Amino acid sequence: MAVLKLSLDDFFEEEEFTLIAIHCVLEHYRVAYLINKHLNISLKRDLKDVKNSKLNTEFALFEYLDVNTDNIYNLVANQCKMATEKTDRLRLNNLFSEEKSINDTTYYLIPEQKKVSYFLKIDAEFTTNKTQVILNKILEIPQIITAYYVDANNLKSKNNLIFY
Repeated sequence: MAVLKLSLDDFFEEEEFTLIAIHCVLEHYRVAYLINKHLNISLKRDLKDVKNSKLNTEFALFEYLDVNTDNIYNLVANQCKMATEKTDRLRLNNLFSEEKSINDTTYYLIPEQKKVSYFLKIDAEFTTNKTQVILNKILEIPQIITAYYVDANNLKSKNNLIFY
């Protein structure tokens, strides 16, 4: 009698999505507005940001559901700047003086892509031509420095792109 073996891979499929990296210096609401205008979609700020409880950070998240194709578009910030307060003992005046300094620390949603400002994640595996059409429309935006396709399978922290 043969022994049958089930694997979790038999039940769970890898999430297929298209990921586009965007480089720019604009605020997240401005980037969402410009992408809406050029791609003819309607990204809206999600009520919940992407949170990393380990680092106590939040990354801005915008979402749009295309009802015609059932594709979900997510625009997420890759950078989160947090002000951290550091207390140093000041030894110049006396032993009990303390000096507080505020330092800005930058955290990244995808740490291996530190130069990327935003990611546009589309929950559908597009053909190369369709991805190129979307990229060309994004690159038409004068305020965006560059945008390109990212192969999510090569990312170490691709689990950070699971928002729900």
